[in-house]
Amino acid sequence: MGFLIAVAALMAGFGTAYVASDDVRYLTRAGAEETRILQSRRPIADVVEDPATDAATRASLTLVLDVRDAAARYGLAAKETYTTFAPVGRDTLLLVLQAAPKNCICAYTWKYPIVGEMPYKGFFDPKMALAAQRKLSAKGYDTYLRPSAAFSTLGWFNDPLLSTALTRDSVELAATVFHEIAHNTLYVKSATPFNESFAQLVGYRSAEAYFRARGDSALALQAANRWHDEIVLAGFYHELVAKLDSFYAMKPAPAALDSGRAAMGRWAREQLEGPVGAELRTYRIARMADRPINNARLVGALIYRTHLDWFDRWYAEHGSDVSASVAALEALERGASGDTAFARLGHALGVDSAGVGPAPAAGGE
Repeated sequence: MGFLIAVAALMAGFGTAYVASDDVRYLTRAGAEETRILQSRRPIADVVEDPATDAATRASLTLVLDVRDAAARYGLAAKETYTTFAPVGRDTLLLVLQAAPKNCICAYTWKYPIVGEMPYKGFFDPKMALAAQRKLSAKGYDTYLRPSAAFSTLGWFNDPLLSTALTRDSVELAATVFHEIAHNTLYVKSATPFNESFAQLVGYRSAEAYFRARGDSALALQAANRWHDEIVLAGFYHELVAKLDSFYAMKPAPAALDSGRAAMGRWAREQLEGPVGAELRTYRIARMADRPINNARLVGALIYRTHLDWFDRWYAEHGSDVSASVAALEALERGASGDTAFARLGHALGVDSAGVGPAPAAGGE
C-alpha cells in the first residue's frame, strides 16, 4: 500500500495543539510509530545469520533478499526497500479506514502533502481508528476498517520488511515485496486506483516470473492463478458497481435505498456462489459471499482492482516481460496525475477510456 508516513517535525513544539487537534495527535502517533520501526530495524542479512533466528523466519527472509535481487533485474527501483527487518510486536501493523456515502460509490478522501488525495487513512492507534470510523458512520457514511500488514513510503525511507508480512505463504510474500517495490518505480500523484492496480500486476506477474526462473513451476502457476482470480474479481466488482451506479442515479428515497441495496447484495451473492466462484482458481468465496452492500468496502475493492485487464493486456503487448512493460508504462505516465493516468493507458491500448478512474470524491479532509 502506498501509504506515506509524515515524520518530519512532528515530535516537538505542539504544546496545547496536541490536545486540541486530532490531526496533530494522528501525525504525532504516525511519526512515533515510524520512528520506532526505523530504530528497531536490523539488516536482513544479519537476522538470517543470527543463530537465534528460527528456521521459518530465516527461510522467509532469505526469500525476500532473493526477490529483491530479482526486482532489480526486472528494472524495478528496489532502492533500499526491504534490506532490513523490523519486528512489530503485534499481529496487525495498522488499520486502514475507508468511507463512502450510502448512495454513491464515491471515495471519501484525505489530503496529504506530496502524494495528494488518498481514499484511505492508516492508523497505528486502534482507538483512534475506531473513533474516526464512528465519527464518519454518525454522519451517514458507509465505513470499512481493515488491517494492513505492510506499507510503502515510496522510497522516502529505507522501508524495512515488517514481521507482520511474514504470515504470508511464499507466493504472497514474494508478491508483496514486488508490489511495494513497484511503488518506488512508478507513482502517479492523486491516482491511487491506478497505482495500486499497477502494483498488483507487478506483484503477481513478477512473482510468476521469479518462481519460473527458479524452476518452481508449481509456485509460478500459483502466482499466475492468483493474478487470474484478481482479474475475475475485478470484472465482478466492475459489474456490481455499474449496477449500483445506475440504481443510485435514480436518487431513491431512504426506504427504497435500503431495499435496493439489499437486492443488489443478493445478486452479488448469487454471482459469487455461481458463475464468478466457478471461475476462481485459488480463492474461496465463502466469506466474500456473505456481505451486505457497503460502498466503502467496494471503493476499497476497486482501489486494487481497477482495469486489471488493461494492465495485463499492456503486459502481454510488451512481450509478457515485467521489465519491458514497466519501463514502457513509466515512460507513458511521465507527468501524469489523477485520472489522466488511466486515460493515457486506455488511449495507448485503443480502448474506451471514458469514465476511467475513481468516482468523484465525496468530500473529506
